Amino acid sequence: MQMTDSQRIEAPREKVWEALNDPEVLKASIPGCEELTKNSDTELEAKVKLKVGPVKATFGGKVTLNDLDPPNGYTIEGEGSGGVAGFARGGAKVRLEEDGPDATILHYDVEAKIGGKLAQLGSRLIDSTAKRLAGEFFTAFGEQVAPSTPETAETEKAEETAAQDGEQKKGWLGGLFGGKKDQTPAEETAG
Repeated sequence: MQMTDSQRIEAPREKVWEALNDPEVLKASIPGCEELTKNSDTELEAKVKLKVGPVKATFGGKVTLNDLDPPNGYTIEGEGSGGVAGFARGGAKVRLEEDGPDATILHYDVEAKIGGKLAQLGSRLIDSTAKRLAGEFFTAFGEQVAPSTPETAETEKAEETAAQDGEQKKGWLGGLFGGKKDQTPAEETAG
């Protein structure tokens, strides 16, 4: 399986780089991650519980960071075993690109191999699950690195629902005045 994508994160590149190397941020971002231990600057151990289709498993494995080029990126390689569920082995090239002084585009190229029961599930299910998990990871990672403030969230929500609210208010006003849109309230009470 191969996957290439990118995500814009509202934070400077150095901050994103630091977060990519922070075990607490990674643990909070990885879907199903129960444990993440940093053994050295380039080696981590993880325990992740996942459900892929009908197969549920807890994977334990090691992760190694190679080709470190701070703050531009690195290569991450890992191998995990889920017992009878199977194994996963793969890596990703992660590249950080500045997008102005306060934003970063995180590019990633993932290549993974699976075996055991997981391999029997079919490539479509595996690919869709991998894309969903990657999406969940990068959404959570982006929120960890650049959390939206309550004010920002409220403003965004207000902007998203402005059109809907406008339509609902028109309907409410129309109901209040008996649905007669061409008359003013004074004309309605007089007529």
